[in-house]
Amino acid sequence: MAPVNNDLMSSSLNFYALVSGPVPSPFEEDDEYSPADTVPLSVVDLGVLRVPSGRVEACDPFVCLGDGPVFEVEPGDYPVRATIADVSDERDGSHEREAYLSLVLRDVEAADVEEARPVSGTGLIAVDAGLVAFVDHEAVATAMPEDQTTWYDDVIETGEPDCWFSLLYSSEHYREGAANIVMPLAQAGENVVMSGAGWGDGVYPVMLTRDADGLPHGLHIDLGMFAWDDEEDDDGDER
Repeated sequence: MAPVNNDLMSSSLNFYALVSGPVPSPFEEDDEYSPADTVPLSVVDLGVLRVPSGRVEACDPFVCLGDGPVFEVEPGDYPVRATIADVSDERDGSHEREAYLSLVLRDVEAADVEEARPVSGTGLIAVDAGLVAFVDHEAVATAMPEDQTTWYDDVIETGEPDCWFSLLYSSEHYREGAANIVMPLAQAGENVVMSGAGWGDGVYPVMLTRDADGLPHGLHIDLGMFAWDDEEDDDGDER
């Protein structure tokens, strides 16, 4: 897999999608999280997302599937990977949080990062169920039941082993807290790939990395593990 290069890692952007190994900690040394000066990252393969329409959507799959921002890519099948941060909580010990969910457009080294520009929507994902996902936007209309009011009870949480909720929290399906699921009316393997949002509910941006030639390298849902380190809120207080 392609790591973000060292120049990008050492920049003030603090952007570590698809990076494995220790990176500078986003937490203060006296913070309850990770008093060490580095945080170890690992990259988890979540299989492939089918995007035959070339219109990929980023969303909270339990709450706003079909209504998230949409980005144009070349039609095709793309690997999806989650970058996981192993943070240490003095109360609970070591545990993992998702830092990025990435759609890998080209398996080469990234050289730059910017905000992704959607063809529809704002480019920000509103998360209300603690989850983020990538899906082919056009496939939602054809591979999900027409009545959206039935999705939660009939697809997401039926209690059956193959329902979305069960697969999401099955340690035998990729990893607990992530899933790659074929939609119920799929005719050609149309699927949704999802993972937990490391800090839970909130609003998260989608970022675009480019390679050294300026070509798109990946779309990344940035879950705020690092990006909020030095930012200030409207009252001037650091987040």
